[in-house]
Amino acid sequence: MGQLTGKVAVVTGASRGIGKGIALALAEQGATVYVTGRTVTPGAHDLPGTVGETAAQCEEARGGRGIAVAVDHGDDAQVAALFDRIVQEQGRLDILVNNAFALPEDLTIPLPFWEKPLSNWQMVDVGVRSNFTAAWHAAKIMAPQRSGLIVAISGYVGVTYTYGTIFGTAKSAVDRMARDMAIELEPHGVASLSLWQGLTFTERANRNLAADPAMQARTVTNPLVGCSPEFPGRVIAALAADPAIMARSGGTFITAEVAQDYGISDIDGKTIPSLRAERGSPIWRPIAEAGHGR
Repeated sequence: MGQLTGKVAVVTGASRGIGKGIALALAEQGATVYVTGRTVTPGAHDLPGTVGETAAQCEEARGGRGIAVAVDHGDDAQVAALFDRIVQEQGRLDILVNNAFALPEDLTIPLPFWEKPLSNWQMVDVGVRSNFTAAWHAAKIMAPQRSGLIVAISGYVGVTYTYGTIFGTAKSAVDRMARDMAIELEPHGVASLSLWQGLTFTERANRNLAADPAMQARTVTNPLVGCSPEFPGRVIAALAADPAIMARSGGTFITAEVAQDYGISDIDGKTIPSLRAERGSPIWRPIAEAGHGR
């Protein structure tokens, strides 16, 4: 019996990358995980992974339950159908991890915003608006049951320039949105918070590091401080199982620091360092600790 046995979770953008790692970690703790993403056919994306493959691994390798649902989180109708299905099949929802994000291929190319395409605004459309839409549906399920946890995946880019203008704008918005949601969810016993990830060894990150070895010398992409995609999932599992989770609601947290609070290491036993000193500190503290203006 895992600490999340009987719990129902949604992890968005989980065909691969951080979303996949989180889904696997939650399933390992016994959760039923709805795995969403756009990739359903192997080879349809230039990086490996599909929602079906992630869901299968949740069951075959982790002992939980994985349910693959093809969802374009830029399509409100598809998102609504996802949560309608969860209500019909499960009757509850305990965890929402908003991870879906549209990373453009030119993200790490060092050019100013006016020399990149306007289509890069999709980082806001998918990375911010889709978070709100998913949380809107999740809250309608969680508030009446008076329990639940909504987690936004963010990063140090929330306060430190990283890659570009739109990327920072999107992640800063995610942090603030998680906080203000927490204020409105507090009377209903539902927690909302944001987690800052550093370098995570996703399929995309590994490809980029191999293609540009110079990245390894930079603080933001130094492999010595990187973690597996499952590391944040281990932290989220601990948060979801914590009976005092409301004390953290509204805060933005560095994943590595929360891991230390719970005594969590990476899958290889490594302790992941916080980069607070090198890359900056979160702005938002839990609403329980806040003063004027909450």
